[in-house]
Parts: sequence; C-alpha cells; structure tokens
Amino acid sequence: MNVAPKPEWLILAWTHRLGFVLLLVLVCHVSGYAQSGPQPPCEKEAIPPYPDLGAPPAAKFWTKSEVTGEWKPPACTRWTEEGFTTLVTTVARFRYPSGSDGLLRHIGAISDLAGTRYWSTTHKKWQTLIVDAHAVSGLHSNEPRENFTLDEMKQGHDVYFEQADNLSGKATYRMHIAEASADRIVFDVENVVTMRYLFITLFHPGEMQSIYFLDRESEDVWRYYSVVRTGRGANGLVAKNQSSAINRAVAFYRQLVGIPTDQEPPAAR
Repeated sequence: MNVAPKPEWLILAWTHRLGFVLLLVLVCHVSGYAQSGPQPPCEKEAIPPYPDLGAPPAAKFWTKSEVTGEWKPPACTRWTEEGFTTLVTTVARFRYPSGSDGLLRHIGAISDLAGTRYWSTTHKKWQTLIVDAHAVSGLHSNEPRENFTLDEMKQGHDVYFEQADNLSGKATYRMHIAEASADRIVFDVENVVTMRYLFITLFHPGEMQSIYFLDRESEDVWRYYSVVRTGRGANGLVAKNQSSAINRAVAFYRQLVGIPTDQEPPAAR
C-alpha cells in the first residue's frame, strides 16, 4: 500500500518544531553552564575543562553576568562566603617528572616567587609581579626564615609567608595544605592582614583567596586547576582590568610548572 506524501506545510511545521527543540536544549545547556560557574575537580568534572597537553593554559575571568545569583563555592574549597568581586580560573596540563614530592618542595620554596613577571596591559610591557617573598615562622612573626621543608608541606598543615607585589605591597599569607599524596596535591592561600594600595584598602583579611588542584594524570603528566577569588567586600578597583587579572593568574601557573614567566606571548594583551 502506498503511503501518501505529507503536505509541505506539515513538513515545514515539524522542521520548525525540531529546530525550536534543539535551540531550547542549547539554551538550557548554556544556561546551566553559566549558573554553575567554576567547578574545581572535586567529585565532578572540571569547568572549564582541561586543554590538551602542550596547549597554553586556559584562563578565564568570570563576570557576574555569567554566574546567576551569588556563586556558591564548592565545599572542597573550604570557602564559606558566597559571591565574588573578581573570579579567575586557570586550567592546564603539564609535564613534571619529579613527582608529587618535587612539586611540594617547589611550592614550599617561597623565595623562588620573587622575580615572577607578568604582562601589564596598562603599561604594555613585562613587569615584575612579585618583588620579594620569603617564608615566616608563623602568623605573628614576619621574621624571614628558610623555605619550607617537605616535612612541613604535609596534608593538614598551615604555613605562613610574606610577599610583596607591585600592586598591593607587602602582606602576610597563610597557605593550607589540604591534600598531599602521590597523585593529588591541593593547597589554598589567603591574606591574613589588610592589604592597601597607597592609602586605599583593597582587601580585608581573607578577601584575597586562591586554591590550586594538582592531579596526576599519568607517570609525568599533571592536571592543573586554580581559582583566584576576591571576596564581595574587596575594593571594586580590582575588577577594572580583566586582562591583568588573567595575566597574574597565568604568571603563578608558569612559575609553578617551570615556564619562564615572561615568555611570549602573554595570556592576554
């Protein structure tokens, strides 16, 4: 029995309906991505995803319009305050043959941070980001000491260091080693003193936060995921230059994995 051909108007109607459904699915997917915001690699797939090995790090400055409502940090960050003034993620894959112990020693070598450079989009040139950096004995001591040993970089430990950068000057920071195993290192850093530029308060204690997830993918390949956040109470001036925020975040990635921090090209012009 022959099947009568469908009228042309019916075919067009179904085509338009199918297109609408596909568009709705796409909109929902994008909306879901925006609402979720950054997702570190803790029990869920990382957002943004990791680039291929050998590709430049993927750094993203998140605007408030991309994150519906107040961003709620995942529990694994240990950050309790919702929202942000600035929010930058950096994701990458890199080779590191010295294993987790080598990474921990490097992370604990605070003095190596001095001289870290970044591309200043304001001055259109490479500039020194970290003028000076050294370990200190504790929260209430700014007396310089030797870099942290591997024994001090153990899971659950807090260590303190002092760092002077070209924007907010000298400040004391707490580094917390959340995880330290052969296949995974997680540590977070936050300021423990008020940070000012000239006479302007930029950050109150705990408002400049960063967290780093390092996961071994294979024998000498690691995944890197960082989140750098300034809290809701931070001075709005820090949100003015998105490209500079990206370049600063990438500078710390480069320093960690052994790439010259002023290597061309910069992450953002």
